[in-house]
Amino acid sequence: MTSRPSDIIVVGAGVVGCAVAYELARRGVSVEIIDDRPVGMGATQASAGVLAPYIEAPADGPLLNLTARSLDLFDDFVARVSAESGTLVPYRRTGTLDVAVDDAGLRALRAQAEALARRGVPALMLDAAAARTEEPHLGDGIIGGLLIDAHGFVGASDLTRALVTAARRHGAQLVEQSRVRRITHLHDELIVDTDRGSLTADAAVLAAGSWCGEIEIGGLSPRVPVRPIRGQLLSIAWTGTPLRRVTWSHRCYVVPWDDGTVLVGATVEDAGFDERTTVAGVRDLLDAACEILPHAWTAGFRGARVGLRPSTSDHLPIIGASSIVPNLMYATGHYRNGVLLAPLTAQLVADALLDGHVDPMLAAVSPSRFGEL
Repeated sequence: MTSRPSDIIVVGAGVVGCAVAYELARRGVSVEIIDDRPVGMGATQASAGVLAPYIEAPADGPLLNLTARSLDLFDDFVARVSAESGTLVPYRRTGTLDVAVDDAGLRALRAQAEALARRGVPALMLDAAAARTEEPHLGDGIIGGLLIDAHGFVGASDLTRALVTAARRHGAQLVEQSRVRRITHLHDELIVDTDRGSLTADAAVLAAGSWCGEIEIGGLSPRVPVRPIRGQLLSIAWTGTPLRRVTWSHRCYVVPWDDGTVLVGATVEDAGFDERTTVAGVRDLLDAACEILPHAWTAGFRGARVGLRPSTSDHLPIIGASSIVPNLMYATGHYRNGVLLAPLTAQLVADALLDGHVDPMLAAVSPSRFGEL
């Protein structure tokens, strides 16, 4: 980066873009957030907000390091955003119960428990009886489980709206119904061309998720190598005694809210930019939830949502500076971990853009691993 920018455009109003905009604005920068959709209405609106790095990420490697570090930021992050926005963001750290229905699944949980022990992360292996003590709604097919207390969940849409409110209170502006087509560099400024005209800024952050690959960067190709992976999420109305925490299996996860809503997610479908809910997706998720929690058969069906998660070929995000457009930063490719990685991504991007500090963690997620971007 050449000098500290004072005027930055953030492309994308999902949870990652809004977190970045908030972090930049609270550090005193003039920020504009641009999206063609309302705030949080891309992949974010179909996120259950699960914060579970020790399930989502491989036992070792950069993704686990990133997600675990970001989880450690969440208590302070949510408290600060709630206070600055005047919004109570739903947030629970009640843990996860990952269950097994066969011997192979049980062996995988034991291996996971051993890996977590090596990292010093508390995790408790449970036999079938102990698992049902922790969650009485579990079905007879459950033969064991792994309890990880550090995990939790957050209201993804509530958090995203609170981030925008807090950012605007720090002076940020929101430009909706405007799709970015091109980002180029001219005379020490960035030109951000939209379908409603052009904007200029000292710097820009590309956080448009699955749509990043549709934006021309510096007039060159290849474009950002992200592709959409469709995820369908169900909302059901639980009856009777509530679930105690997020329950996870090899086929789905189930997230209980205080109002009796239970979210069931999520499919993983390479369907391009098709944002339809499907009969197959709904059926598969209902079957998966009822396999581990038979009481789900009595629940009311509230609806289904779809989000297109931005995936890369190595399932790692793309965070870092462009090599072809000065003062352009990427913050995309977060796939299933956009909500979880939002606070860390915002911190890393702001540190690099404003202070010139490139965290060593950025080496693993640099755009340069895909060539010149």
